[in-house]
Amino acid sequence: MSETPSKKPAASDEAGAVVAPEPGPVSQWLNKQGFDHNSLEPDHLGVEQIGVEAPVLPMIAAALKSNGFDYLQCQGGYDEGPGEQLVCFYHLLAMTEQVEAMAADPSAKLREVRIKVFLSREGTPSLPSIYGLFRGADWQERETFDMYGIQFEGHPHPKRLLMPEDWKGWPLRKDYVQPDFYEMQDAY
Repeated sequence: MSETPSKKPAASDEAGAVVAPEPGPVSQWLNKQGFDHNSLEPDHLGVEQIGVEAPVLPMIAAALKSNGFDYLQCQGGYDEGPGEQLVCFYHLLAMTEQVEAMAADPSAKLREVRIKVFLSREGTPSLPSIYGLFRGADWQERETFDMYGIQFEGHPHPKRLLMPEDWKGWPLRKDYVQPDFYEMQDAY
């Protein structure tokens, strides 16, 4: 199942026409700032999602951080399926402003956004690390590398986190073939 931007055509649209989703508040703000991105459909909880190209990820993450999105709640990846793309995502929250808003109004709504980077599975998929902006990305990016083989350029500790260092392959890719046998090497 792909997360690429699309919307069901209205009755007046041509049959099969793809209509981009309405940009949310974060997407509108990014457009005003001149940042190139794609508005994606909100997720099942209504969280705004934006798609960005790998080279501009650090710039957009820095812009969002300066706009109040100061907490990286989650970073991860997933595989859309054999022959499809790998996806790296970042879920950002405006935590400081939320704490201040809840002091005044306990029902204040949390601002959140999910950034997605779509990568080809061919060769070595890579994108810049955002460890310099969000220290919490350290182990999360390492886990994404370990499970999907997505390299994070500029990461200070680019090594496996869960699997043995000499493990071959990326276990959570949908085209992964589990080896019949693995002999653990003596690490001492």
